[in-house]
Formats: sequence, C-alpha cells, structure tokens
Amino acid sequence: MTDISSISSSATAFIAKQTSDLNKATGAATASFASALSKVQNSVGLRPKTGFTAGPTYEAGTLAGRTKAVFNSALDATATALHIKVKP
Repeated sequence: MTDISSISSSATAFIAKQTSDLNKATGAATASFASALSKVQNSVGLRPKTGFTAGPTYEAGTLAGRTKAVFNSALDATATALHIKVKP
C-alpha cells in the first residue's frame, strides 16, 4: 500500500514545478513583448531612439519631427530649383 504522505508530497512538488515553469514562461514572454514593442516604437517613430524628452533632438527622433524635416527639405529644394527666396 502506498503511503498518503508520499502521494501528497509528489502532487505538491508537481504543482510547484508547473507553477514555477509557468512563472518563468510568463516573465520571458513579458520581456520579449516589451522588447519587440520598443523596437517597433523606435522603428515607426512613435518614440525617439535618443534619451531626450524635449527639444530639437527629441523632435528629430519622432515621426512628426522626421515628417516635418522631410517636408521642409522638399520645400527648400523646390524653392531653390525655382529660384525663390523663402523668408526665415
């Protein structure tokens, strides 16, 4: 006959191992998701790649800042091609 305490101990150990493995998997998935989200935000321009939170360097790292820079560059090129002086 099997001892009840050994069955109980085995069941407790099994549940503890499953819980531990699940916690490890949850932590890994969370870290992986956070890393992927950060990379997407940086690539798309939702968040600047620099550590700045304001100013020209911050603006240059955002989607709006990059769009503005491209627009201004195209406007400057057009003005130069048409020999138009743009007031600063």
